[in-house]
Amino acid sequence: MLVHIVIPARFASSRLPGKPLADIGGQPMVVRVAQRATASIADDVTVAADDPRVVHAVQAAGFSSVLTDEAHTSGSDRTMEVARTSDWADDDIVVNVQGDEPLIPVIVINSLIENMRATRDLQMATVAEPLDTLADFTDPNVVKVVTNDRCCALYFSRANIPYARDVDEHLSEQEWIEFAKHKKIRRHVGIYAFRVSGLRRFVELGPSSLEQTEMLEQLRWLQAGHDLLVVDADERVPGGVDTPADLERVRALWSGS
Repeated sequence: MLVHIVIPARFASSRLPGKPLADIGGQPMVVRVAQRATASIADDVTVAADDPRVVHAVQAAGFSSVLTDEAHTSGSDRTMEVARTSDWADDDIVVNVQGDEPLIPVIVINSLIENMRATRDLQMATVAEPLDTLADFTDPNVVKVVTNDRCCALYFSRANIPYARDVDEHLSEQEWIEFAKHKKIRRHVGIYAFRVSGLRRFVELGPSSLEQTEMLEQLRWLQAGHDLLVVDADERVPGGVDTPADLERVRALWSGS
């Protein structure tokens, strides 16, 4: 059983065109992600690009990259193309590390891989971390997740879940942090691990009604009745790059690291 990392990199980003090649400390962002992924315990790392400029930049930096169909609508579809053309075994693990997460801690990638290795019949897993602020809890751009007692997802949402009916909206920041910690209110981190067979099933399912409502593709797996393990992040994840403001934030964090 091998472990493969695929980094989907979409040049034609609507909010930040050319995002994979945005400079982070003198290197394209997608190269910074590849550096993190290569430092993990995975056996190999491939950047799955939709534009030859991304492939060239990644290969020039010494990493593997392939050109995939620009018509793919999700990173999972792009990842599946790589798995299919590479002829990976059904029980191999493939980790989808987002191409806009240049600061993702290696320990988070490794923990996700180790959890997949530990449970041979597990088909899909992801990561979550504590949600520290009330502002993030009410922000629809911050995806929340609730889990059952087996640490499998019950639901992901842009809405406030779980709804804290009896919480005073005037709680101090520290009071909110303590409440959120006690109730295990968590933010979803967009990294996924699959068995290759599970990834194939995920793609074959196609978009579900809940997925299309929330615009969260992981909901298709839950709606189909499958388990999705949620692993606690071993280290805080600084967040990815979706907008120009995010890019400046990540650049500042990088220069200060």
